[in-house]
Amino acid sequence: MKKFKVIAFDADDTLWINEPYFEETEKKFCGLMEDFLSHQGISAELFAIEIQNLSLYGYGIKGYILSMIEAGIKISNGTLSTKAIEKILDYGKELLEKPVKLIDGIEATLAYLSQHYKLVVATKGDLLDQHRKLHLSGLGKYFHHIEVMMEKKEPDYQKLLQRLEIDAKDFLMIGNSLKSDVLPVLNLGGTAIHIPFHTTWAHERIDHTIVHDQFFTFEHASEIINWIDN
Repeated sequence: MKKFKVIAFDADDTLWINEPYFEETEKKFCGLMEDFLSHQGISAELFAIEIQNLSLYGYGIKGYILSMIEAGIKISNGTLSTKAIEKILDYGKELLEKPVKLIDGIEATLAYLSQHYKLVVATKGDLLDQHRKLHLSGLGKYFHHIEVMMEKKEPDYQKLLQRLEIDAKDFLMIGNSLKSDVLPVLNLGGTAIHIPFHTTWAHERIDHTIVHDQFFTFEHASEIINWIDN
């Protein structure tokens, strides 16, 4: 078995499905605002406002709701109706009440790894919502700790390593985002596994190929078991 003291998993689109729900909501928002702008233009405006607001609201559904309202006001030149704002709030509540659908093979993988390693969740998003999803997922029993981070950059991972009292070389991070789950960990001297999800938020994409001795890519979580045993 490979020697790691801690294995960390991202949550959204690594443990359970998330991004498709946001894409569904964005389509509804575009439909609501289509009298003012093309769907492409609406999506671009919403994305720009989301990124602008990250430092204020952080990641997660609540910040997304506020960004939709702000985008609606801007797109409509200040004429967004109360009824439209109510619809946007409804979209957000629907997002917060979405069922938790596990990624195929993830629970069996966690069940196996948890017998041999300390597992933690290292994710971004809204604290309350991420704890809610972990509870509903039934996966909480496999994890020693859940860390909901404001960002997932090198300083944030360094703080996590300090709290876990381990060196980067003893840390394995698994997730669907090259930008957030892989690059910062590799830069610190850790090991990272990328498990691609079929859709990725534009903010989490990178435009270059990663070549690194401690970087691995698998199509399915279950492949980790054979890799880690060898």
